[in-house]
Amino acid sequence: MLPDRDAADDVAEEAVQRFGLAEEPQLVREALAGEDDAEDAQWLVVVEDPRGALDTEALRALAEEYDGWLEAE
Repeated sequence: MLPDRDAADDVAEEAVQRFGLAEEPQLVREALAGEDDAEDAQWLVVVEDPRGALDTEALRALAEEYDGWLEAE
């Protein structure tokens, strides 16, 4: 979860480079409850890892570098 679109774009690009992803992660705008303004949105960088091969601590560190955080299902 990232604070703005620019940070989400940067994290998506960096994730491809750091983790050797086959394709860039999907970006999803997550509006805060009751807010319609784009400035009041957070951005999800959706990284698919069905085999659990990615290091969650490394993903967490990447998100934190851009003032974000990791949300895992």
